Amino acid sequence: MEKLDGGVTAASGFFAASHAAGIKYQGREDMAMIYSNVPCKAAGTFTRNIVKAAPVKWDQEIVANSEAVQAVVINAGIANACTGEEGYSYCRQTAEKAAEALNIQADAALVASTGVIGQQLPMDRLLSGVAAMSAKLKDTLTAGHEAALAIMTTDTHKKEAAVSFEVNGVTATLGGMCKGSGMIHPDMCTMLSFLTTDLAISKELLQEALREDVEETYNMVSVDGDTSTNDTVLLLANGEAGNPEITERGEAYAAFKEALHSVNETLAKQMAGDGEGATALFEVRVTGAKSREDARAVSKAVVSSSLTKAAVYGHDANWGRVLCAMGYSGAQFDPENVDLSFESAAGAVQILQNGKALEYSEDEATKILSEPEVAAVIALHMGTEEAVAWGCDLTHEYININADYRS
Repeated sequence: MEKLDGGVTAASGFFAASHAAGIKYQGREDMAMIYSNVPCKAAGTFTRNIVKAAPVKWDQEIVANSEAVQAVVINAGIANACTGEEGYSYCRQTAEKAAEALNIQADAALVASTGVIGQQLPMDRLLSGVAAMSAKLKDTLTAGHEAALAIMTTDTHKKEAAVSFEVNGVTATLGGMCKGSGMIHPDMCTMLSFLTTDLAISKELLQEALREDVEETYNMVSVDGDTSTNDTVLLLANGEAGNPEITERGEAYAAFKEALHSVNETLAKQMAGDGEGATALFEVRVTGAKSREDARAVSKAVVSSSLTKAAVYGHDANWGRVLCAMGYSGAQFDPENVDLSFESAAGAVQILQNGKALEYSEDEATKILSEPEVAAVIALHMGTEEAVAWGCDLTHEYININADYRS
């Protein structure tokens, strides 16, 4: 497997475009389109929030029942959530406009929205944007980069990843882009992620691979503890690599899953590190858990703890907050058998051994926690299972951003 530059246009046969529709933002592009020149198998995972945005409902139906997908239309600024039948009809109108412009079926078009909840989309501007993007689709890396920029809301930078990998002697490519900065606490998050691959693979295995990997990547991210109405991950496979279609689990399927995990983990970490107002990516690694579920529970509890996140912002090795979060995680462990260290590019310092505080330099700990990427490493000594979760520090700027978000 080789990491590549690029995102949704890295794989063969995929095109992208973007457009400034003025849906909410002025002076920047706020719509994007992804298109495949041939029909694709499609897989998706979606928010578990009971309050689901109209695009989530549309996409769930299309992914489950449509034979093929060829296009995705995305807008930033208005979420089309809590908008009733009118909002759902706008999804249909968007898909129909894409179908007309691209000469495909309406049930071959997916839609996604992100932004303010409760507002109706300005459909005149959105439909004009669909037509405009259909006319300027390109398969260049630049087109993919610009699409990744167009889907941002409070993100501070675009988020992309791509890899190439070998299956049965054929080189395949998988790329993706995502957006996500706030309202992130998956079981999916106000996170939109779009993945494209030229691999030939059955729809069943495509969905299985995505569903399993989401649990280890996007669902291990927490920025602020809020699960969004719009969380969506879509994966399209158009078969343009020319490999024999993967229809069973084996070496080829394993190679695909490895590539998928690499891209998803990269995108997940980019989102965590770009949390609203964040100054640091915060990683929590747990080893020696009795079960996989315990390892996941501990890592997510710590990475989600507001007190711990605030301590990371203050570069304060306040280990009591970590241990407290572990204690309410629901996982089984012996507090008197826990080891804890903090690590970063500046070094590592062990804070706890067998549940007891060690003597350490506060100055050294502060230096380590002052890096842009920091990690808490927790050993439970209960078994062999492990997990990793990602988040960010909690800053004053997070409050500023969300106090003013609707305006």
